[in-house]
Amino acid sequence: MADTSDALLVWEIPYYPTYYFPTDDVDMGRLTATERIDHSPSRGDGDVYDIEGRPGAATVYGDSPIEELKGRVRFEWGAMDAWFEEDEEVYVHARDPHTRVDILASSRHVRVEVDGVTVADSRSPRILFETGLPPRYYLPKTDVRFDLLKPTDTATHCPYKGQAEYWSVGDNKDIVWSYRMPLAESQKVAGLVSFYNEKVDIYLDDVLLDRPQTHF
Repeated sequence: MADTSDALLVWEIPYYPTYYFPTDDVDMGRLTATERIDHSPSRGDGDVYDIEGRPGAATVYGDSPIEELKGRVRFEWGAMDAWFEEDEEVYVHARDPHTRVDILASSRHVRVEVDGVTVADSRSPRILFETGLPPRYYLPKTDVRFDLLKPTDTATHCPYKGQAEYWSVGDNKDIVWSYRMPLAESQKVAGLVSFYNEKVDIYLDDVLLDRPQTHF
């Protein structure tokens, strides 16, 4: 559908970018014009196109007030079968070149409380550092009280880590997650369990951490 070495990364929302393609690198003959307009306060009016039975799959900003976007094509991520950077498939959304994920083994003492009850206690965490987010403490399942956890049907996807499965604790829904088969760069947390710092009490070396404020 499109193949380019001249894609723009456009941050339509703060958390991750979207690809914009020059029309010369898009198979425009497969786009079917509609009468729909996508209005953006910043990007202007974009003409919406269907692609072979996939409604609203592409938008072209022919007269954007942002000069760099004029004549560029934006595809709906889910309308495409697959996306690639170089020869590696990209999942969920375009990768942010300013985001980095580092995972370090540690012997710090991590204890997690939910509503005053200790749910996990470990001295062998893996600490995951991801740009823009607080450190996440990934713990061995043997250090977690799974008798207090209830699995849910929730699944989320991350372009850096893969697909996560979730558990609830009491009335606290989806506050625990794990990547059973993470992507290659995050293999160090495979099968480990993490808790939302924002929603539980985490003690690091017996010191209660402040709950961070994030979009989660």
